[in-house]
Amino acid sequence: MVALVAIVVVVVALRAWSTNVYAITPGNATNVAPLVTVAGLGTDPHRDRIMLVDVYLQPLSELQYLLMHLQSHVEFVSADQLLEPGIPNSQLVAQGYLQMSDSQMAAKVAALRALGWKIPVTPTGAVITGVVSNTPASRAGLSVGDEITGINGEPVTSQCSLVGALAHVAVGTKLELTVRPGQFSPTGVLTRTSAIRVAVTTARSPNVAAPTGCPQAPRAGASWLGVAPEDGVTYSLPGRITLDTANIGGPSAGLAMTLTLIDALSRGSMTGGHVIATTGTIDPQGNVGEVGGVAEKTIAVENAGVHYFFVPRGEVATARSAANASLHIYGVTRLSQVLAELRKLGGAALVPFTAPR
Repeated sequence: MVALVAIVVVVVALRAWSTNVYAITPGNATNVAPLVTVAGLGTDPHRDRIMLVDVYLQPLSELQYLLMHLQSHVEFVSADQLLEPGIPNSQLVAQGYLQMSDSQMAAKVAALRALGWKIPVTPTGAVITGVVSNTPASRAGLSVGDEITGINGEPVTSQCSLVGALAHVAVGTKLELTVRPGQFSPTGVLTRTSAIRVAVTTARSPNVAAPTGCPQAPRAGASWLGVAPEDGVTYSLPGRITLDTANIGGPSAGLAMTLTLIDALSRGSMTGGHVIATTGTIDPQGNVGEVGGVAEKTIAVENAGVHYFFVPRGEVATARSAANASLHIYGVTRLSQVLAELRKLGGAALVPFTAPR
């Protein structure tokens, strides 16, 4: 009886103890076409089945960590692999939703440009992708999705603009930031409200800063807010395109969304009638980037009965290591490569319904 009580106590303790480890397991392959709504542009009533592939990301207790080792198709990653130094785990969901928001916009721009549209872009600010704990930014209540558009009345138009504005500010300086607060709905839709003024006092950068590619790279010991920024931009798009990716975070559906939009806005079957699956980030220039969990996504594709899978070129070996012989895997680095491979599979040439301008 004493031994049994001891075992129960150990199990309860293991269940309660959290780890710094997450499990990635196979998710679902989802047809993107029903998630797309287009107004103001001509669309094809026929829609190809182009599948985005996701994974489940689960934080683990000690007990779950032990039990997960008994399952197949599990990848373990630490929080340090998912987050920049000093950024708490609590921001993971918001970061994923911000990445999806960025990915949706990049997909719209890449798709329209592939169809011949010229899409103007306007810089707008520095968007916060992460806030380091116990820093001027965290104490001021800044959060993921907020956009910094000014410092002391001077405009901030990009992450480099933010870096440059802080480059020669003495540590301990009081600043007034102009910020457009970002808010995520429970399903991950990002909206921003009107600009507000936020007071901060700069701190000393704790680490030797890595080069950022900006003309004025951060210096060790320079003034620091404690944010990870990215460029904020707006694009002038024709029509109104909506992608309903409720409760899906991360950037890896970018390629699938781009192909689905091209298919919706052009005539004929882009895939030659084949069901295809893809994973990979997309940028507005049509570059395809690497993602995580490719082995687990490959299992999800097989579970969905799909036989054609497009992945970033650098992750072909990972996908093939998890695939069966019936799954055809294509490695790509550009949207144009995907379109060329689809033509070889019998896909139609791109003819937009609405003449591009």
